[in-house]
Amino acid sequence: MFGSYSVSTRTGCLQQLAQQRAMTRRSFLRSAAAVGTASRLFGFAPLRAAALPREQKTVVVTFGGGARDEETFAPEGQENIPHLMNELIPQATFCTQVVNHGILGHYVATATLATGVYEQFDNFADVAPKNPTVFEYFRKGLGRPATDTWVIAPSNGFNRIGQSDGTQFAPGFGAQVILPKHLLASALTKTSTSSAGLDFLLQDNYEDPLFTPPAVQSNVQLSGLIEMLHLSVDEFTHHAKTLSSADELSVYVMRQLMRQFAPSLLWITLHDMDIAHSGAYSLYLEGIRRTDRLCAEIWQMIENDPEYKGRTTLLILPDFGRDSDFSASGNGFQHHRTGDPLSRTTWMMALGPHIRQSRTVDRPLDSLDLVATLGAMMNFATPSAKGKPVVEVL
Repeated sequence: MFGSYSVSTRTGCLQQLAQQRAMTRRSFLRSAAAVGTASRLFGFAPLRAAALPREQKTVVVTFGGGARDEETFAPEGQENIPHLMNELIPQATFCTQVVNHGILGHYVATATLATGVYEQFDNFADVAPKNPTVFEYFRKGLGRPATDTWVIAPSNGFNRIGQSDGTQFAPGFGAQVILPKHLLASALTKTSTSSAGLDFLLQDNYEDPLFTPPAVQSNVQLSGLIEMLHLSVDEFTHHAKTLSSADELSVYVMRQLMRQFAPSLLWITLHDMDIAHSGAYSLYLEGIRRTDRLCAEIWQMIENDPEYKGRTTLLILPDFGRDSDFSASGNGFQHHRTGDPLSRTTWMMALGPHIRQSRTVDRPLDSLDLVATLGAMMNFATPSAKGKPVVEVL
């Protein structure tokens, strides 16, 4: 009795606080529109484009670590997300309340987003998701080849996210997973280019204080992948030296994939802002600003590519948030371990030819809803996914 009451009480509290957070985000956006920031937001009648073209494409951008409203949508944080505020949100349907009820670890939470079921494994375990992934549903349901769906993952821990463990779904329908850090580490062993100064690109994750280079093996052989992307090893390693972060390396690889394969379902996970685990607030803010810029660059890549323009939906969402400064058991921006409402409640935006612009959705959504939404959007079944399609973006 007592345990049941405790769970019920916690759930009710989370729902109430999540709703408050959603309304606060909406209020922040309205305030920004009123003073001229995101001046088009709510400034014209929402539009819906004509019927979807054939062979619709979808790009999903998730980012690990999350960011709190204090550093983003609140008045004091909006300077950190000028591209989201001024360029993307005015063109988007913005969902203000997406709640993650699962384990708040980046790999397991991203696996949850990709399966539509709350995965329960150890976040640092080298395991595949137990439940079928959206990539498997997509390929099997639509009869698509392996080159039509890819995952660009931020660290070695994500190497098995492209396909489930096979206990519930026939093997062989997963996505190919590229680990750009892994690819760079492999390339450096085959070129005279020095690795000096590239340690910051090779850092596997920000929750491990030690530098751990990715293992030299991959789902895709280096030579074959470099050839498929029409790059030389030297070109790839030299370009890496011009980048300021691992996420920029991921977006560079994404650009090459779009040019060479034009995949219909492309998933990229950004991770720079998770440097917050280091405890350096300035680096956390820098990660937010870079993620903001890269999200806008990805949208421009879509709009400037004839294979994608006018036929692509872009979905952007964090895996979860970060702890409150006022949680007695938390570490504020540095971590996401308390399970408080700030660490669980996040948002999602959708842009594309069929998406209603300058619209907000305040009803509660679940992290599980992404897979069902992608299935409804692209016309494939997702039988094991537990979420519901977000009808406002269909």
